[in-house]
Amino acid sequence: SVFGLPFLHGSLPHSPLHVRALADIEEHNDAGNVAERVVYVRETRLTTLISHILIGASVLLIPYPINLIPIPVFYGIFVYLAITSLGDFQLWERLVLIFTEQNLYPPIHYVRKVPQNIIHYFTALQILQLAVLCVISFAGPAYLKMCFPFVILFLMPIREKVLPLLINDRHLHWLDGEH
Repeated sequence: SVFGLPFLHGSLPHSPLHVRALADIEEHNDAGNVAERVVYVRETRLTTLISHILIGASVLLIPYPINLIPIPVFYGIFVYLAITSLGDFQLWERLVLIFTEQNLYPPIHYVRKVPQNIIHYFTALQILQLAVLCVISFAGPAYLKMCFPFVILFLMPIREKVLPLLINDRHLHWLDGEH
């Protein structure tokens, strides 16, 4: 790079899991909320270099050696990655709350600020929107799949205009963001 900036390339940025693995995190209970504080972060460029070398070396696996790996193995890896990432997914947390007794709810910020029926109503609305996206993306006809970007675009006005009519703004504030 001429100006000392990093080169531009199509590689993904560091994953949050990678950055979190390099950090020492301290958990403390603050007024019933479990808060995390980063104490120390190890900075290393070696893992990034090794991962990029391995990504480049994966080109050598095409086409012959990669054909030896059965397709269900790849499906298993993707299912494992999906299941392990569910813990940080707020929709999943709220979906689990539907099947949990109210006195056993974890100390999450929105549980203390938003009534239980509003939490479940908001979760049901999000599951409905997700179901619409799944129906459109997994539909057979190609013309229906072409509508997927428009449906994603249509979700923004739903969130900004329709949801405030159904749920109080104060409750949406606590349900929507990371606080």
